[in-house]
Amino acid sequence: MELRGITKRFPGVVANRDIDITVHQGTVHALCGENGAGKSTLMKILYGMQRPDEGTITIAGEQVTLHTPADAIARGIGMVHQHFMLAENLTVLENVVLGAEKLHGIGARARAKITEISQAYGLGVRPDLLVEELGVADRQRVEILKVLYRGARTLILDEPTAVLVPQEVDALFDNLRELKSEGLTVIFISHKLGEVLSVADEITVIRRGTTVGTADPRTTTSKQLAELMVGSELPSPQTEESTVTDTPVLQVDGLRLTQTDLDGVERVILDDVAFTIHRGEVLGVAGVEGNGQSELVEAIMGIREPDGGTVSLDGRDIAHLPTRRRRESGVGYIPEDRHRHGLLLEAPLWENRILGHVTERPNSRGGLIDTKAARADTGRIVQEYDVRTPGIDVTAASLSGGNQQKLIVGREMSHRPKLLIAAHPTRGVDVGAQAQIWDQIREARREGLAVLLISADLDELIGLSDALRVMYRGRLVADADPATITPEELGSAMTGAATGHLEHPTEAAAAGVARTDAAAQEDEDAR
Repeated sequence: MELRGITKRFPGVVANRDIDITVHQGTVHALCGENGAGKSTLMKILYGMQRPDEGTITIAGEQVTLHTPADAIARGIGMVHQHFMLAENLTVLENVVLGAEKLHGIGARARAKITEISQAYGLGVRPDLLVEELGVADRQRVEILKVLYRGARTLILDEPTAVLVPQEVDALFDNLRELKSEGLTVIFISHKLGEVLSVADEITVIRRGTTVGTADPRTTTSKQLAELMVGSELPSPQTEESTVTDTPVLQVDGLRLTQTDLDGVERVILDDVAFTIHRGEVLGVAGVEGNGQSELVEAIMGIREPDGGTVSLDGRDIAHLPTRRRRESGVGYIPEDRHRHGLLLEAPLWENRILGHVTERPNSRGGLIDTKAARADTGRIVQEYDVRTPGIDVTAASLSGGNQQKLIVGREMSHRPKLLIAAHPTRGVDVGAQAQIWDQIREARREGLAVLLISADLDELIGLSDALRVMYRGRLVADADPATITPEELGSAMTGAATGHLEHPTEAAAAGVARTDAAAQEDEDAR
């Protein structure tokens, strides 16, 4: 596959400028670049979602024009997006055949084909399971299976490891190597340079919309790749000095949350969760997605009403306050899903800047929105946080995911909160933006900010945190010392596989592990 001279213009910005890429069959080809460098636009062009203004695409020696994703699929190209596109209330089989019913029907033939593909590429997918019962890694395999089912010979994977623990990343890479051994081609988009170097056969780097070079992973280091991408060294989240004080900021005690499923069965989401975060402290919570971290954040923010327990900020119980009052009390919030809880995608940037802070300076004066001041402060955030945009009047939807994230971080840090709830604060951002966000959190921490950090990036969790807790099946089951634990050990604890190697596990945590391990065995026996 060859892309030559690809150029794509949007009003006020050139997303791609004269890009050249050659992808060889049967390889894993990594595409690296900063947020806003043009990677997503380029892949949308290759997948037929957008048309280039200039340039050519050649597949297997034939120059082609891709008007729609159907054209790309017909040419053997499939794309797995960063945000999964699965219906949770349907089975794996139903998700796979949806929209492709003409290929193998919807019954026995489809099930046989899915099983055949799953076994051939080591995916281990079971057709009759409900998607809502699957973990993140299994859902990703279903997405890969969907494109293989449609006959894809080239797979575009957009940030496929963003939500995986190390063991799941290793399993995914084994799957990719199996695909490669069968002659399939993978285009791998990632900001995690160590992973790129471990799995890629070839690397193309894009900067500011144009190709700046290629790299051989056998001879290139992470430092060299980072410098090629952003012109600077690979950042580290490591925090050297301790700023933890004895003053509690957030105290959570006995937090319990249940949820009644459609079949009427009550399910425990959070079970007796308790912790304290002090001024100048970052408490990291590690856990495989789906173990209660999202619900914990939403309960603290007032998005969900817990069944029991207390949430105190500076000694004041805020458990029954609405979200707005919690924000006004000094709680900053970087949400896990920036599209659902962080932005109005069709609103301009300056309106997104005031979300959650309408009553605060500089956004309002005398009870009215101060448009001029809000616009000026949006310009400051755009400049200080390097939000790549042609202006503050464009919509949030026009920004890349990483630039959307930088806008949210800038907005929340601008109001000097007492407590910052940071859920995956650097998900989908490049190494340069990552370093900037880490610096902002470290600086605010030195000034007394308390931080609850949820992240799937274990290096980030270990590097930024003053204390670590492991969440498993809705309980905080163990403590870990960031100074001594490794990402592999933490990943193992997150999956419930082992906790004996953790530093300072509490008696309650040990009991929780025993309880959840027993529950896991019961579930396996039932299956």
